[in-house]
Amino acid sequence: MSNNNNSNNNNNLYVTVSITVGDVKVQFNGSAESVMTSVITFLTKQVPTLDLAKKISLNYAVTELIETYSNLIRITPEGPRVIPELQGSAIKKLSDKQLVALQLIASKIAKDLGRIPDDRMQMSEIQSATALNPKSVSSRLSELVKAGHIQRDNTKDGIESAVYRITTAGIHWLSSTIAKKTKPSSMM
Repeated sequence: MSNNNNSNNNNNLYVTVSITVGDVKVQFNGSAESVMTSVITFLTKQVPTLDLAKKISLNYAVTELIETYSNLIRITPEGPRVIPELQGSAIKKLSDKQLVALQLIASKIAKDLGRIPDDRMQMSEIQSATALNPKSVSSRLSELVKAGHIQRDNTKDGIESAVYRITTAGIHWLSSTIAKKTKPSSMM
């Protein structure tokens, strides 16, 4: 598989991907997102085991995260942020634990987009970004680590020794809990 990245006149990323599977040769051209979608579709049709693997695979692509959370977060000059005004009263239904996890998802998206070098955040950064009480942030981080929804890593900078990042299980948990809170309750 070869891959060429060129910028065209309007600064959109133009990608060319060539794939050979057995005797079948194809080439996809266009925006990175459209080419990625075409490549995945092609491969799942041409390589049946990929389709089987996809059924048991859990991995969130940045495009999927953006689609899911674009109404709740923004990447600002100050960094990734949960923006309560975007969802109005629905964001108020979210618990402090969900807001902490959502902030870490915003950080993951920013890293995957190349806007920040690392998706890990210190507790003080999470507190500052979410404007939650520091004790609440500390307690929620502890609960989320214990549940496996976020990962705690130690740093060697000597200032603050722990950084946190969202896990795949955490993304799955948050997606399912937010979906339950934002579902219309007209099923009675």
